[in-house]
Amino acid sequence: MKTIYHSAETRGNANHGWLTANHSFSFAQYYDPERMNFGALRVLNDDTIAPGKGFGKHPHDNMEIITIPLNGDLEHKDSMGNVGVINEGEIQVMSAGTGVFHSEYNKNKDKPINLLQLWVIPKTPNVKPRYDQKSILEYKKPNTFYQVLSPNEDDDGMWIHQDAWFHMGEFNRAIETEYTIKKQGNGVYIFVIEGTLKVGDQQLKQRDAMGVWEAKKIFFVVEPDSKVLLVEVPMSF
Repeated sequence: MKTIYHSAETRGNANHGWLTANHSFSFAQYYDPERMNFGALRVLNDDTIAPGKGFGKHPHDNMEIITIPLNGDLEHKDSMGNVGVINEGEIQVMSAGTGVFHSEYNKNKDKPINLLQLWVIPKTPNVKPRYDQKSILEYKKPNTFYQVLSPNEDDDGMWIHQDAWFHMGEFNRAIETEYTIKKQGNGVYIFVIEGTLKVGDQQLKQRDAMGVWEAKKIFFVVEPDSKVLLVEVPMSF
């Protein structure tokens, strides 16, 4: 098993006034040649957007973009004609494919929104752009990892054009648990949203992360009041 540890304090940070962004991997003005990606996971941004503010219309192509609001409501508009609001408890997927324009704004005028946005390099380039969002509350299970994204359209949660699986875990008690990697050659990027856990001898606290690859299973010791995102992606693509 191989691992890499990224403490929360080592992320790239940008404060634009209306936006406070923390970058797990090189993004925009933050560049670290040692932190370009974890396998097919190219971006993991932890963004806080001020009330009523947001990203104006801008383009994307050949990227699977996944947005997970942690609190607040995000308004989305795109060149495919989609207009909607993504709320806490939902997940949004946009396959940029051959090209799409979109904008994202904090829907609320009185409170900030905090969200995670992840970019995964697709398995197939130049697909037809698509957009989808869904509540993940029906898949939620306490004190275990539950799936919210996969490569399969008929599976639990959302789907993307990559052999990737996302799982969330929300723990209200101390527990020992495990995660089995779905596909040989994949690795898992563990991102602690809240709380504390251990993987082997490595302790992870809020917003810390750890990549694990060349393993079949990952074993966790999780403390109460912890919330975790697991991102399984191909290490070669």
